[in-house]
Amino acid sequence: MAKAKAKAKATRSKKVTHEIKGNAAAAQLRAKKPEELAEELLKLRKEQFALRMQRATGQAVKPDQFGKVRRNIARLKTVAREAELRAAAGDKK
Repeated sequence: MAKAKAKAKATRSKKVTHEIKGNAAAAQLRAKKPEELAEELLKLRKEQFALRMQRATGQAVKPDQFGKVRRNIARLKTVAREAELRAAAGDKK
């Protein structure tokens, strides 16, 4: 019983660490200008395409990279949209 509780606690602490990493990455993205965000998005899309090509040609590719790139693209697009909405709200006032 005690082992199960310790394992559950360790799992929870890993999840919190992962969330902190994601929030730190988003904070770094929020500090960038819209042009830099667009450039970063293009870079991630190219990386995603390269991973798909590697998989299609039978080259060894780490499967976890697909999800990481996809999440980074989503994170970047979210931050870009937040900036767009903030700019629109600032224009209205």
